[in-house]
Amino acid sequence: MVVVREDDVKREEAPPHGAIGMSTAYRISDAVPGPRAMEFRKRVLHAGAAIGLHKIDHDEVYYVLAGEGEVTSDGSTARLAPGMAAYLHQGATVGIRQLGTEPLSIIVSYPVTPR
Repeated sequence: MVVVREDDVKREEAPPHGAIGMSTAYRISDAVPGPRAMEFRKRVLHAGAAIGLHKIDHDEVYYVLAGEGEVTSDGSTARLAPGMAAYLHQGATVGIRQLGTEPLSIIVSYPVTPR
């Protein structure tokens, strides 16, 4: 078992896939020694920020903790609010952007090949 305190893995950085705006990243699974079979991260997208469109080679979940956003998958978009999740399928081109005035706080989880 590994217990990770989010403040220990917190860093300010541009979001992945396009560096659109700024975010606070909590790279929780990075603190777990390998091998590991999944990524589990929290990301807070600041006003106007987005994880840009990118093709995924695995299923992936975006779960909203706070704020509002818009998720895109293969050209279809949907609004997300707290308590909602987007299950994204392998092979899709996906992304998510923050909407409104409150930062968008999400959990991102997906499988990885153990190293």
